[in-house]
Amino acid sequence: MQKILLVEDDNSIIRNLSYTLECEGFSVTACMTQKDALNEINNNNFDLILLDLSLPDGNGYAICSMIRRNSDIPVIFLTASDDEANIVTGFDIGADDYITKPFRPLELISRIKNALRRHSKTSSIITIGNLKVDSDKGIVYKNNKDVFLSALEYRLLLVFLNHQGQILTRNQLLENIWDAAGDFVNDNTLTVYIKRLREKIEDDPQNPTIIKTIRGLGYKAGD
Repeated sequence: MQKILLVEDDNSIIRNLSYTLECEGFSVTACMTQKDALNEINNNNFDLILLDLSLPDGNGYAICSMIRRNSDIPVIFLTASDDEANIVTGFDIGADDYITKPFRPLELISRIKNALRRHSKTSSIITIGNLKVDSDKGIVYKNNKDVFLSALEYRLLLVFLNHQGQILTRNQLLENIWDAAGDFVNDNTLTVYIKRLREKIEDDPQNPTIIKTIRGLGYKAGD
């Protein structure tokens, strides 16, 4: 799973963009300050960085410059500043792309995938057990055969795969898939969709090994 560091000081953008990226199969780590961003970069490996220009304790230029001294990881500026001088400066210090707010989510996803392809980090395959998901193509395979999932079932599966090994409560699942297919999703509907998803991806839906029930807590995919 490809990991993205999102450096942004607006909570609403963090929340909405993290949801969009996770639905596309990415793992997202978010931070709001230059200090926290540098700490994450120094202690973890990321496949791409989305970087706001203005931060409470610094700016994205300093972060990008530090990254370029040590790595060729893709960096995309995501900022409200559309001043030509700022754009040129961003590219001059090594940014791969520069996107101004407000941005269109699908365009941003496309640019992210293009940047990753240019850096030869194109794997979009997520596997668990005998299940394989190609998040670029939106195709699910079980034992190398296509599995048809509805839009909401697919989103639900991606939420589980993006959080492998983590226990997810029902509320967390509802927050991630609410209205994903244009329909209201309540607690009873979630139960139905988990049952349908298990029927399609599990060898034995009554004894699931991919999406496990953690009694009293929620659900978990993987170990």
